[in-house]
Amino acid sequence: MIEKRASWNEYFMRIAAEVATRSTCDRRHIGAVVVRDKTILSTGYNGSLRRAPHCDDVGHDMENGHCVRTVHAEANAVAQAAKNGVQIDGAEIYVTASPCLTCFKLVANCGIRTVYYKEFYRDERIRGYARQAGVKLVYMGKKAGRKHRPLRLPMGTA
Repeated sequence: MIEKRASWNEYFMRIAAEVATRSTCDRRHIGAVVVRDKTILSTGYNGSLRRAPHCDDVGHDMENGHCVRTVHAEANAVAQAAKNGVQIDGAEIYVTASPCLTCFKLVANCGIRTVYYKEFYRDERIRGYARQAGVKLVYMGKKAGRKHRPLRLPMGTA
Protein backbone atom coordinates (compact mmCIF):
# COMPACT_ATOMS: atom_id res chain seq x y z
CA MET A 1 0.00 0.00 0.00
CA ILE A 2 1.35 3.42 -0.97
CA GLU A 3 1.14 6.08 1.72
CA LYS A 4 -0.27 9.47 0.68
CA ARG A 5 2.43 12.05 0.14
CA ALA A 6 2.53 14.66 2.93
CA SER A 7 1.49 18.21 2.09
CA TRP A 8 4.13 20.90 2.61
CA ASN A 9 2.39 22.00 5.81
CA GLU A 10 2.30 18.43 7.16
CA TYR A 11 5.94 17.93 6.17
CA PHE A 12 7.20 21.02 8.00
CA MET A 13 5.03 20.34 11.07
CA ARG A 14 6.43 16.80 11.24
CA ILE A 15 9.93 18.27 11.13
CA ALA A 16 8.98 20.65 13.97
CA ALA A 17 7.82 17.60 15.98
CA GLU A 18 11.17 15.92 15.33
CA VAL A 19 13.05 19.09 16.34
CA ALA A 20 11.07 19.00 19.62
CA THR A 21 12.79 15.71 20.49
CA ARG A 22 15.96 17.77 21.17
CA SER A 23 14.22 19.76 23.96
CA THR A 24 16.06 19.72 27.26
CA CYS A 25 13.18 20.68 29.57
CA ASP A 26 11.00 17.69 30.36
CA ARG A 27 8.04 19.88 31.34
CA ARG A 28 7.24 20.45 27.68
CA HIS A 29 8.93 19.48 24.41
CA ILE A 30 8.36 22.12 21.71
CA GLY A 31 9.91 22.41 18.26
CA ALA A 32 9.90 25.23 15.70
CA VAL A 33 10.86 25.44 12.03
CA VAL A 34 11.21 28.72 10.11
CA VAL A 35 10.47 28.32 6.41
CA ARG A 36 10.38 30.54 3.33
CA ASP A 37 9.59 29.36 -0.20
CA LYS A 38 9.43 25.72 0.98
CA THR A 39 13.00 25.97 2.29
CA ILE A 40 13.97 25.52 5.94
CA LEU A 41 15.83 28.59 7.20
CA SER A 42 16.18 27.76 10.89
CA THR A 43 15.00 25.44 13.65
CA GLY A 44 14.71 25.73 17.41
CA TYR A 45 13.58 23.80 20.45
CA ASN A 46 13.03 24.76 24.07
CA GLY A 47 16.20 24.44 26.08
CA SER A 48 18.66 26.22 28.33
CA LEU A 49 21.10 28.92 27.30
CA ARG A 50 24.08 27.73 25.29
CA ARG A 51 26.69 26.11 27.54
CA ALA A 52 24.36 26.40 30.59
CA PRO A 53 23.04 23.37 32.51
CA HIS A 54 19.85 21.79 31.19
CA CYS A 55 16.67 21.21 33.21
CA ASP A 56 17.02 17.51 32.41
CA ASP A 57 20.39 17.57 34.23
CA VAL A 58 19.96 20.04 37.12
CA GLY A 59 16.22 20.53 37.54
CA HIS A 60 13.84 23.37 36.83
CA ASP A 61 14.14 27.03 37.75
CA MET A 62 10.49 27.70 38.59
CA GLU A 63 8.78 31.09 38.76
CA ASN A 64 4.98 31.45 39.00
CA GLY A 65 4.52 27.85 37.91
CA HIS A 66 6.76 28.19 34.83
CA CYS A 67 10.29 26.97 34.22
CA VAL A 68 12.36 30.06 33.36
CA ARG A 69 15.62 28.22 32.74
CA THR A 70 14.63 27.51 29.14
CA VAL A 71 14.52 29.64 26.02
CA HIS A 72 11.38 28.88 24.00
CA ALA A 73 11.58 27.07 20.66
CA GLU A 74 10.45 30.07 18.61
CA ALA A 75 13.00 32.36 20.25
CA ASN A 76 15.74 29.79 19.67
CA ALA A 77 14.77 29.47 15.98
CA VAL A 78 14.93 33.27 15.58
CA ALA A 79 18.24 33.43 17.49
CA GLN A 80 19.71 30.61 15.37
CA ALA A 81 18.78 32.49 12.19
CA ALA A 82 20.31 35.73 13.52
CA LYS A 83 23.47 33.96 14.70
CA ASN A 84 23.97 32.56 11.21
CA GLY A 85 22.99 35.71 9.30
CA VAL A 86 19.81 34.21 7.85
CA GLN A 87 17.09 36.70 6.95
CA ILE A 88 13.64 35.52 8.06
CA ASP A 89 11.54 38.52 6.99
CA GLY A 90 8.49 37.24 5.10
CA ALA A 91 8.93 33.69 6.39
CA GLU A 92 6.51 31.29 8.07
CA ILE A 93 7.03 29.38 11.32
CA TYR A 94 5.76 25.92 12.20
CA VAL A 95 5.51 25.33 15.96
CA THR A 96 4.26 22.27 17.79
CA ALA A 97 2.35 24.59 20.19
CA SER A 98 1.13 28.14 19.65
CA PRO A 99 3.59 30.79 20.85
CA CYS A 100 3.35 32.47 24.22
CA LEU A 101 2.66 36.20 23.95
CA THR A 102 6.35 37.17 24.26
CA CYS A 103 7.41 34.73 21.53
CA PHE A 104 4.51 35.77 19.32
CA LYS A 105 5.63 39.42 19.51
CA LEU A 106 9.20 38.35 18.72
CA VAL A 107 8.29 36.37 15.61
CA ALA A 108 5.89 39.10 14.43
CA ASN A 109 8.59 41.78 14.76
CA CYS A 110 11.02 39.58 12.83
CA GLY A 111 8.67 39.76 9.85
CA ILE A 112 7.23 36.24 10.08
CA ARG A 113 3.86 36.44 8.32
CA THR A 114 2.25 33.09 9.23
CA VAL A 115 2.37 30.97 12.39
CA TYR A 116 1.29 27.34 11.98
CA TYR A 117 0.69 25.53 15.26
CA LYS A 118 -0.46 22.08 16.30
CA GLU A 119 -1.88 22.70 19.78
CA PHE A 120 -2.98 25.81 21.60
CA TYR A 121 -0.72 27.01 24.41
CA ARG A 122 -2.10 29.30 27.03
CA ASP A 123 -2.45 32.91 25.86
CA GLU A 124 -5.58 34.01 24.00
CA ARG A 125 -4.17 37.54 23.64
CA ILE A 126 -2.13 36.47 20.62
CA ARG A 127 -5.38 36.58 18.61
CA GLY A 128 -5.71 40.34 18.99
CA TYR A 129 -2.02 40.98 18.48
CA ALA A 130 -2.05 38.83 15.34
CA ARG A 131 -4.96 40.84 13.97
CA GLN A 132 -3.18 44.12 14.70
CA ALA A 133 0.12 42.96 13.21
CA GLY A 134 -1.38 41.23 10.16
CA VAL A 135 0.09 37.85 11.13
CA LYS A 136 -1.92 34.81 10.08
CA LEU A 137 -2.44 32.07 12.69
CA VAL A 138 -3.16 28.59 11.33
CA TYR A 139 -4.28 25.69 13.53
CA MET A 140 -3.01 22.28 12.35
CA GLY A 141 -4.12 20.08 15.24
CA LYS A 142 -6.77 17.40 15.31
CA LYS A 143 -10.21 18.63 14.31
CA ALA A 144 -12.35 16.15 16.23
CA GLY A 145 -12.50 16.47 20.00
CA ARG A 146 -10.06 19.36 20.24
CA LYS A 147 -10.01 21.27 23.49
CA HIS A 148 -9.27 24.66 21.94
CA ARG A 149 -10.71 26.23 18.86
CA PRO A 150 -8.22 27.28 16.20
CA LEU A 151 -7.00 30.85 16.20
CA ARG A 152 -8.80 32.42 13.24
CA LEU A 153 -8.65 35.93 11.92
CA PRO A 154 -11.75 37.65 10.58
CA MET A 155 -11.99 37.64 6.79
CA GLY A 156 -9.81 40.22 5.10
CA THR A 157 -7.51 40.99 8.06
CA ALA A 158 -4.41 39.03 7.11
